[in-house]
Amino acid sequence: MSETTAAGQSIRNWNGKPYHSLDYMLKQMFGEKVYKVTLNGGMSCPNRDGKLGSRGCIFCSAGGSGDFAADAALSITDQIDSQIEMLRAKRPIHKYIAYFQAYTNTYAPVEYLRKIFTEAIRHPSVVALSIGTRPDCIGDEVLVLLDELNQIKPVWIELGLQTIHERTAAYIRRGYPLSCFEETVHRLRSHGIQVIVHTILGLPGESDADILKTMDYLNGRDIQGIKLQLLHVLRGTDLADDYLAGKFHVYEREEYLNLLIECLEHLDPSIVIHRITGDGPADLLIAPLWASRKREVLNLLHHEMKIRGSWQGRQFRHQTV
Repeated sequence: MSETTAAGQSIRNWNGKPYHSLDYMLKQMFGEKVYKVTLNGGMSCPNRDGKLGSRGCIFCSAGGSGDFAADAALSITDQIDSQIEMLRAKRPIHKYIAYFQAYTNTYAPVEYLRKIFTEAIRHPSVVALSIGTRPDCIGDEVLVLLDELNQIKPVWIELGLQTIHERTAAYIRRGYPLSCFEETVHRLRSHGIQVIVHTILGLPGESDADILKTMDYLNGRDIQGIKLQLLHVLRGTDLADDYLAGKFHVYEREEYLNLLIECLEHLDPSIVIHRITGDGPADLLIAPLWASRKREVLNLLHHEMKIRGSWQGRQFRHQTV
């Protein structure tokens, strides 16, 4: 778990990475490499169907964050099987996570959710179920269902928080207060369900200090994972209109790497890093274009952290009550 530099400084690492990566956690949990298959349950979102709004979150493409998900016209089993076939053609893989990614995946009648989630979790090659949703879309009946599924195989709920700052939340049209997020995390954890939180780094109007406050806040929550998503400007979004009007700038690569290292150093090392940059669809991405070279970004991050003697949790301090 740690190594020592020439200067005698102890550096934490997780199988050679300077942060608690999802890949490391999955190998510890399942004994081998595990891949995600991204699924589309054909749902909408209260920010799109008129309940809260009709234009979606300001950064969200028409695909509802599911631009890489499978075809919703296929059954869940067919979606899983088709992706497994493609992945196995490239490398030997035996275990998969069924990931419901597009739109809000608990925003449907519980009977429908039971059908699709059970079909996914019962698939013989699936070892865990991951569901992307909003904290204001997990009612009591859905929570009971998630608890039942969690007895079959591990269930992870991915909550789109993005930021703790209410002024930014209003700008991006998140549609719920921070108190809703806190209550939902508490309810999920009371049932032993793992929580993964989505954050976006680089939202308009937020300083690096604002972003680090979000990291520090999340250290004090009972969460098990986090996604650190670089802000992408995608074609066809209201965010793109603001960007093209010159209302904000996106990070240069060096700026982003410096911020990312700061975020990792502030985060509790027990929190699993499920995503560390992200890459938007090439046909939709307006900026930053360097983000499309994801492997290059990750290699630079690992190299820079090694040079600095940096690791996840380096600046983390346990909070006292």
